[in-house]
Amino acid sequence: MSRTNFDMLLQAGCHFGHLHRKWNPAMAPYIYTERNGIHIIDLHKTVAKIDEAAEALKQIARSGKKILFVATKKQVKDVVAEKAAGINMPYVIERWPGGMLTNFPTIRKAVKKMANIDKLMSDGTYANLSKRELLQISRQRAKLEKNLGSIADLTRLPAALFVVDVLKEAIAVKEANRLGIPVFGIVDTNSDPKNIDFVIPANDDAKDSVDVILNACCTAIAEGLEERKAEKADEAAAQAQAEASEDKPRRARKARKEAPKAADEAPAAEAPAQEAAAEEAPAEA
Repeated sequence: MSRTNFDMLLQAGCHFGHLHRKWNPAMAPYIYTERNGIHIIDLHKTVAKIDEAAEALKQIARSGKKILFVATKKQVKDVVAEKAAGINMPYVIERWPGGMLTNFPTIRKAVKKMANIDKLMSDGTYANLSKRELLQISRQRAKLEKNLGSIADLTRLPAALFVVDVLKEAIAVKEANRLGIPVFGIVDTNSDPKNIDFVIPANDDAKDSVDVILNACCTAIAEGLEERKAEKADEAAAQAQAEASEDKPRRARKARKEAPKAADEAPAAEAPAQEAAAEEAPAEA
């Protein structure tokens, strides 16, 4: 079943491309026509590409891997942050830190530095520092939080990148290509789709356009995460049932072993009672 439809995309303005003079010829297969010097994107192809990308994203989420969202464009970054945070996925909406993927250990060190500052502030280590030194540390912490706070939980390389405006985020795309990380991208008519694994041809400037596409993709990711939870619950239940089934024969064997002991102990316990009764009988007579 399609996650989006033609009318939804049309209403959001997903069909508006760039001026003809700014177009990239590689986007020709996704262009429907030209109107008033502006290219119009074929939304039928956009619908199909969104569904294809959504299904792939769902499978990635279902496998328990992370998808990194990248959008530093001012008009759409808040939408991307909201959608990514809603499904607990990492995102970059400020300047892309060069080498974030290709030099990932260094980025992780910066994230750990941020955590260390928090720890030292909470345990009183910085209590004896001057106001100036504390201010410098606070500014450093704020800068790290702004640039890296949204990827603090990203402990390993992401399984995929979702990029809004592949032209603007060219460095991120190059790093992902170099490492073989698949790239999902909203690609406008002025961009080159060549290095994008899952091309979603659409307007990447309008907030509504990005919102409707992200909504479809994030819904698919949420479904994948729910399916993963359900699978884990089923596995846990099956394991518990298997352990219970294994315990039954074990308990039966244990009971069979203990039965003769109980039988031996019973006559031994009855003997003193019978002797006592025999001793009391003559006295009563």
